[in-house]
Parts: sequence; C-alpha cells; structure tokens
Amino acid sequence: MIVLHRADLVLPLAAPPLPDGAVAVRDGTVAAVGPYGELAAAHPGARVRAWRGVLTPGLAHPHGRLLLEHAYHPDPREADLLGTAPLTGAALAALAPDEARWGASARRGLQRMLAHGTTALSGPFGRPSVRTAVARSGLAVLPPPAGTAPAPPDTAGPGPGPAVPDGAVPDAAVPGFTVPGFDVLGGGLRAAAHGPLAPGVRADLAVFEVPADGDAEAALRSGGAARCTATVLAGRLVHRRR
Repeated sequence: MIVLHRADLVLPLAAPPLPDGAVAVRDGTVAAVGPYGELAAAHPGARVRAWRGVLTPGLAHPHGRLLLEHAYHPDPREADLLGTAPLTGAALAALAPDEARWGASARRGLQRMLAHGTTALSGPFGRPSVRTAVARSGLAVLPPPAGTAPAPPDTAGPGPGPAVPDGAVPDAAVPGFTVPGFDVLGGGLRAAAHGPLAPGVRADLAVFEVPADGDAEAALRSGGAARCTATVLAGRLVHRRR
C-alpha cells in the first residue's frame, strides 16, 4: 500500500522546496517525492496523512552515546525523587543504575529523540542494555562524526568532551565534558538531516509545526526540534504529538 505524507511544505534537500508537497511511501521506502496533486493522481488508492507545517528528512543525533550512556533519564514515576531532567555527574554517580535501569533510561531517551524528529544516532554503545534498546527502537546507528573526541569512559576519566548542540547539560563529574540535549536543529536542517528525501531511501521523515512560508529553514532553527509533531521511521508513524 502507498501512503502519501502531505504537508504545507516539503523540504527534500535533494530537490527544491515543494509547497503543498508530499512523500509517497511504500514498504518502508520512499517511492516518490513531488507535488501532492501529482502524487495523488498517480496513486488514487493511496492513504493520505496530511500534516500542518514543514516536512523534512529525519534528523541524525551526532552524540547518541553521550545522551544514552552518560545521562540517566528518570521515569515520570521517579519525578518526586529525581526530578525530570537527565541526571549526570555526581547525581548519576550517586544513583549508580544497574543494567536494567540503564536499559529503561535508554528507552525513555530514545522516545524523547523520536519526539524531536531524530531517526538516526551515532554510536557505538558499550552497555548491553543500551545496545538492546537502540536495536529494538529501529533508529539507524551511525559511526561517530569525523573529528569527534571519544566519550569519556564510564569511570568518568578526565578530558574534554566533544562540541555538542544547544540545550546541553553540564556534567560536573568530568571537567569540560557536557551531555548534549535533544535539539540538533541549531546548526540548520542540512547539518542535522540524516540524508535527503529521494526515491529508494528508507522512509524516515519528521514534521515540524513552524511557518511554511518565508524562510522555512530559519524557522526550523528558531523553533527547534521540540516543535516536532510527527516522526516516521522506516514508514511507521512512531511519534505523533497530541
């Protein structure tokens, strides 16, 4: 079955912007990208998902290991005791999560990534429970970006960490080391996108509630990935903001 993801503006990156554009998805793969009218005429029996705002390729988080293996994401049921922000540094060391708790934390972190339009993240992952959570999530795993300094060891050794996106959380246990935030759009869509939307690639899409007229890429940078309203991973709708 063909599914047409229609939006006020589609930014394929591999082609010019498409006002009232659409992405046709078949079996988890992009089948076509073009004006909605043309794709609807070519696929009269297609299911249509209509989105408000700007549709883009899924985003790639360049510091997945730091976010999942050097920060603990509390369960909402732990909020009274631990708060809601990721735990790092001395607070993380005091908590000393076991493998089961690390796996649960990673699943919550991955859900927040999906809620920010992320469909790929960098590894590698050293903790077995985190590796399992990432594998089950379906997110694509990428090698670390070229020139990125390695993450500090789990024993919190010295040395600076890599440059990280806006919204980062300082880690007091490691001088100069910072755990990144979830928003990767601060450097612009082209830097954050996992890859362009084109026929034959995996159907990883994100939709953001930002103005579709004017400078849409500037609106994405300004609004940030928290404006994500939907994330599609290999053709599956895995996040939809209520």
